[in-house]
Amino acid sequence: MTQIALEPISSIKELQRRIRSLATQKNAIILSHYYQRPEIQDIADFVGDSLALARQAQKTKADIIILAGVYFMAETAKLLNPDKKVFIPDVNAGCSLVESCPPIPFKQFIEQYDNRFVMTYINSSIEIKAMSDIICTSSNALKLVQMVPPDKTLIFAPDRHLGEFLQRVTGREMVIWPGQCIVHEEFSADQIKELKKKYPDAKVIVHPECGSSLLEIADFVGSTGQLLKFVQQDSAKRYIVGTEEGIVHQMRKHAPDKEFIVVPPVIGCVACQQCPYMKLNTLEKIYNILLNEPAENEIIIPEDLAERARIPVERMLEWTDK
Repeated sequence: MTQIALEPISSIKELQRRIRSLATQKNAIILSHYYQRPEIQDIADFVGDSLALARQAQKTKADIIILAGVYFMAETAKLLNPDKKVFIPDVNAGCSLVESCPPIPFKQFIEQYDNRFVMTYINSSIEIKAMSDIICTSSNALKLVQMVPPDKTLIFAPDRHLGEFLQRVTGREMVIWPGQCIVHEEFSADQIKELKKKYPDAKVIVHPECGSSLLEIADFVGSTGQLLKFVQQDSAKRYIVGTEEGIVHQMRKHAPDKEFIVVPPVIGCVACQQCPYMKLNTLEKIYNILLNEPAENEIIIPEDLAERARIPVERMLEWTDK
């Protein structure tokens, strides 16, 4: 395919218009995670959390899927659409949780346990998924943990905070891999307490991927999609948000009469409330995908690996619907 050079485009709105026009011409769907830049969320066909993106990928009739998120999300879309072209705007859009759980040590870790059942958070590599019995997201993890046969040794990876939260809420004994998300690890309970002094009427909403000291002072703990739903239905007018700041764009759109205060970064940390990987994707890179379909941005998974990884992903969707 002959590569088309990107000419300068004068405005964001014009670039967005061209992206939408090309997407229509090529029967392409743009799926965006809540943590993407606002200008990407605004041109996406669908904006959602990891579970919702997986569902949209599963049912799409598009010929091309552009996953504006991080690499493991694009891999999941490819697993569910082996015959479609799946692209990620920036191949370097990784994930600290994926990096915290390398395949060889993880294989050695799980092989220590007989009669095991491996539940892996969707923020994991394709190799880790292939070693798992089921995948989960923060939206469905609580339900899925309760469905695991009680006689099994339940191994949870890679997010230790999410695993500890599930263990505490369900009472289910679990073996937990010690991974962590760099964004949620940086939030401080002391920062939130200071914000509560300043805004005593504000409710604290956080992800279960935060540490236990934050969960203990939160008014609501939930996945990204659940946080968005909560602020729309709840009666409060002000919220202190303990997760990646990208979600605030959707919160302001869906609850314009409310105020959202993002927990600030710790001292010495620049924009710790932003995922640096999520922000690698840009409108220009999405436009380039639609123009050129560059081979280096297409998700290709060896079929034997895809077959093994597809099983726990499909099991997640099946169990979630039960």
